[in-house]
Amino acid sequence: MASAVALPMAKTIQHYRRPAERPFTVEEREKVTILVGGLTRKHEELIQAVFQGSGYRCELLPVPDQSAFLLGKEFGNNGQCSPCYFTSGALIKYLRSLEAAGMSRQEIVDGYLYFTAGSCGPCRFSTYAAEYRMALQSAGFDGFRVLRFQQDDGIHQKVSAPGLKYTIDFGLGMLKVLFIGDVMNDLTHGVRAYEVNPGETNRVMAECMKDFCDHLRTYKAPELVDAAPRVFRPALRRYDMLRHISSIFYKMHMHLKGPEFMAVMARCRKRIDSIALDRTKLKPVVKVVGEFWAQTTEGGGNYRMFDFLEKEGAHVQPEAIGTWLAYLMAHARMQLYPKRGMNAECEEPGRWALGQRFRNELNFQKRRLMLSLGEKFYTWLYHRVVRDMGGVAHRLVPQEELAECARPFFKPLARGGEGYLEVGKNIYYHSRKLTHMVLGLKPFGCLPSSQSDGIQSAVVGKHKDMIYLPIETSGEGEVNAHSRVQMALGEAKAKAKDELQAALASTGKTLEQVRDFVTKHPELNRPLYHVPHHPETAGVAANLVFHVSDLMAQR
Repeated sequence: MASAVALPMAKTIQHYRRPAERPFTVEEREKVTILVGGLTRKHEELIQAVFQGSGYRCELLPVPDQSAFLLGKEFGNNGQCSPCYFTSGALIKYLRSLEAAGMSRQEIVDGYLYFTAGSCGPCRFSTYAAEYRMALQSAGFDGFRVLRFQQDDGIHQKVSAPGLKYTIDFGLGMLKVLFIGDVMNDLTHGVRAYEVNPGETNRVMAECMKDFCDHLRTYKAPELVDAAPRVFRPALRRYDMLRHISSIFYKMHMHLKGPEFMAVMARCRKRIDSIALDRTKLKPVVKVVGEFWAQTTEGGGNYRMFDFLEKEGAHVQPEAIGTWLAYLMAHARMQLYPKRGMNAECEEPGRWALGQRFRNELNFQKRRLMLSLGEKFYTWLYHRVVRDMGGVAHRLVPQEELAECARPFFKPLARGGEGYLEVGKNIYYHSRKLTHMVLGLKPFGCLPSSQSDGIQSAVVGKHKDMIYLPIETSGEGEVNAHSRVQMALGEAKAKAKDELQAALASTGKTLEQVRDFVTKHPELNRPLYHVPHHPETAGVAANLVFHVSDLMAQR
């Protein structure tokens, strides 16, 4: 009889699981400090005010510089995007300063956490949180918490008492952060380029930001049940759904149109409108686009490009964070159409499965409507804040127009990085004569941005008058990047000069005549005075010439 052959035992496969994050609990709210960073300084200050107004301890990370970048590279993995190096380095640098001030590393790990955005893809951004943790561990801060804000588990800790409590007031406060930060950044760059007294704009904007932060820190919207007429209060207390929905809209109205917020905006409008301007200064308009972090940060992460452009005599137009949020909603809506009529498993029902087909179509229309309404409602709220702040800040460009501009070169459904936004913005702003030059800022080796830059060569080839310059930021090469920008900016300045000369020749006016008229009508140089955009004219000075000519002719 043949002896039995012993079979090797099956090896148990251990799949990788992301290590469980130490939770942030309710009991720690008064002891743990939340660190925030990664946006413009105005957005960060406003976010800090909302956290503090909700009872949290919150501090801002310093703006990342070259030393932070080197720290990030020292303790991080090779091949990461520069935003990851800058952010992790800034975090390590800040924690080391706490240690130098006398805190132990365990006290730092227990008493601080970092709050950041997270993603599940499709580029290296999805690994940022893990990279932060690894760099912090390598630097000696093992166990330091990095909480992510995203659609999966993120900050929704799987514990009975999560430390971050999301209320209607907290959410609406963060919504106001986006609106106020975008509008204030836009106004700051638009006014500062033409100020008569250097430094006046920064001083006035700092006063306005303090006013907005104080409002976000102290304002609490009243409860609808307490503010509603007595006859409606029993129904509101009885029906939870009615009370919840009504409370959302009531608090939204009080946050965005309440007397407290309107009073703050009125004070800021008055301050901003008092800044002395000279709109006859010749300034090329430079629109900044690119990867989200690189086009947003104001430090070494993009070679301090905003300051450099202004010192070189440019009128900078920054991109609003609101454009990115509108894109996310519009792109989600666009993605519904290829799957229209399909089941949840992306399978098409049988020809005679009429009931299933009807349910699929109903589900499609419901989701499309919700996304469309969300996008329109967000845009409407944003534009209302623009109007309440004087009406001269730029509005959000409709996503359909950006997608149509990019369509001949870039499939709107293609995902990754900024998607169709970079190509669409370049064509949109140049074709409508809203800018003299577009500057694309992106991290070195960013695959989605590299894809976009490759397409931009075809775009520039078709639009011969287009000035588009992509700059990859890597932490090194600042001198080379500034040199390239100077060369492109020289072309933009020549373009703006030719445009102004053409405006003067077309109207038959001289620049001295325009200045004399403005001197007699000083309201023309008020920051919140709207100078109409003339077709084929991007520069502020050239548009002012056309407008003054119309006023002289009493048109």
